[in-house]
Amino acid sequence: MQRPRAPRHALTALLTAGMLLGAAGGAAAHVEVNTSTAQALSVDATVTFSAEGESSTAGITDLKVTLPAGLAPADITSVKTPDGWAFTPTADGWTVAGPALAPGAAAEFSVKVRQLPAATSVVFKTLVDYSDGHTDRWIELPQGDSKPEHPAPVLALRPAAAGATPLPAAATPSAAASDSAAPSATAPSATAPSSAAPSVSVTASGTPVASEKDTESITTIVLGGLAAVVVLGTLIAFAVRRRSSRRDK
Repeated sequence: MQRPRAPRHALTALLTAGMLLGAAGGAAAHVEVNTSTAQALSVDATVTFSAEGESSTAGITDLKVTLPAGLAPADITSVKTPDGWAFTPTADGWTVAGPALAPGAAAEFSVKVRQLPAATSVVFKTLVDYSDGHTDRWIELPQGDSKPEHPAPVLALRPAAAGATPLPAAATPSAAASDSAAPSATAPSATAPSSAAPSVSVTASGTPVASEKDTESITTIVLGGLAAVVVLGTLIAFAVRRRSSRRDK
C-alpha cells in the first residue's frame, strides 16, 4: 500500500517555521545589561551584565567592555564576577576574564558605577571571547528601522531626579600616586649629602670604617716608617762593620 504524500504547501510551511525558529534562537544569544537604579545621575549604581553562551562546544573565557561617553575607568569598580575570574580596568573600559565556562553557560558579572551619566541611554559595547578562539562582537547600534544582527547592550535611563547634579571627576590611582611621589620644587632633598660634611662609613656593628683617603694616608706613613727603619739598619750595620775592621788592624 502506498503512503499518501504530504501536500507540498504543508512541507513549505514546516521548512519556513524551522527557519524562523532557527533565526529566533540565533537572535536570542546576546549580552544584556540592567540595574535597579536606571536613572540619570544615579550614584553608586550596581549594573549587572549577562552574556549568553551561544556555543555548544566552547565556553566563554572573557568579556571586554568599552566605556560609554560620560564615564571614566576610575568610575567603575568590580562587585561580582564568575568564580575564578578577575576584573581588570583598561584604558577605555574593563575586562572580566578567567577559566572557560561550561559550553552554553552564561557569563554574569556586576560593577558599581560611581555615577550614571546625564543621558537617556548608555551603550556598553562588548566583545565576548570563547575558548575555541571565536569572538562575538556585540557592538552594533540600530540604523533607522533596521535591527542590528549583533546589538550592543543598551541601558535605558529615566530622567534625573530633581536637584541631582554631576559629581566632580574622580582622580585616577596613577595620577594620585604621581602627585604624592613628586618632589617639591622649593624644598631641599632631605637625603642629599652636605658638601661640607665628611663621608663616614660604619660597619653593621657601628664601628667606623676608614675612608679611601684615610687608607692612603696610613699606607704612606707605614711605608715611610719601613723605609726609615731600613736606612737606620743599614747605617748601624755599616758602622759596626767599620769598627770591626779597625779592631782587626
